[in-house]
Amino acid sequence: MAHASTMKALVYKGPGQKAWESVPAPAIERPTDAIVRITKTTICGTDLHILKGDVPAVTSGRVLGHEGVGIVEQVGDAVGNFKAGDRVLISCITSCGKCEYCKQQMYSHCEDGGWILGHLIDGTQAEYVRIPHADNSLYHLPAGVDEEALVMLSDILPTGFEIGVLYGAVKPGDTVAIVGAGPIGIAALLTAQFYSPARLIMVDVDDSRLALAKTFGASETINSGKQDAAQAILGSTKDGVDVAIEAVGIPATFDLCQNIVRPGGHIANIGVHGKSVDFQIQKLWIQNITLTTGLVNTNTTPMLLKTVQAGTLQPQQLITHRFGFDQFLQAYEVFGNAAREQALKVIISNG
Repeated sequence: MAHASTMKALVYKGPGQKAWESVPAPAIERPTDAIVRITKTTICGTDLHILKGDVPAVTSGRVLGHEGVGIVEQVGDAVGNFKAGDRVLISCITSCGKCEYCKQQMYSHCEDGGWILGHLIDGTQAEYVRIPHADNSLYHLPAGVDEEALVMLSDILPTGFEIGVLYGAVKPGDTVAIVGAGPIGIAALLTAQFYSPARLIMVDVDDSRLALAKTFGASETINSGKQDAAQAILGSTKDGVDVAIEAVGIPATFDLCQNIVRPGGHIANIGVHGKSVDFQIQKLWIQNITLTTGLVNTNTTPMLLKTVQAGTLQPQQLITHRFGFDQFLQAYEVFGNAAREQALKVIISNG
């Protein structure tokens, strides 16, 4: 085996518990696997949900994380697109490329994959990770592009783009409200600009995140903790917004979206909801609205890679804090207290 038999990793120990500790290093289990040495990774809001105990499928002892870039150490005999030494982007979604769902580009529902990294199998917050279906679940890093920027393409950029912008059907001239200025909301804000909407309204309760949203292209911002956001939006539009993007995952923010969408408009839910919401169908049935939900498929990753390569999308702007692997617990502390620390995305580098 090319690398050490143990490695350091961020391990989930049950609700509220985590540890940075030594665990066995992964090995090739199937001919379609690759072992990748992680060079840069990050923490996702979903990891915080897991730590709260919101994702019961994650069991004690699981290595967390589903984002990162790295260098291929070893490949199984059936891997054709990658070889040892290749620099790669890891997709948060594992896809076999062959099942019924993969044939429809619904990789998130792959029958032998989907979102499994840091969920059902060990993930990327470690020195090494095993990537199943490597040919379909890794991407070659383009030369000369900032690796930190590319970590944003593992999950948040395709999520904001696919589930917010594409499902929300943002088009030129639209008025778009994005509720939640965290990493996913900002990813939706950046990629919505591909379609030249007339107005991009960002709603959040954190002034520093709203100020950041302004620099990323929001035309206006509303602090919903200080004013009635629905009233403000309805007062400044003819009859609401064309697209309301929900990027938080709590009943109050979903409620805001259904209150501000105009007839014929779209509510695109990206937020991870832990409990049910009150869907006002008795008001909305007559309004011809479309409501979409989704887990990212990452089928847009190759296109997003090209926009980053061209410089039209600059996701490194999302990074506010940097840490080494020996500071992993500190990185969690900062990301978990994002408002206090003014954190958006953190990068954790190995070496």
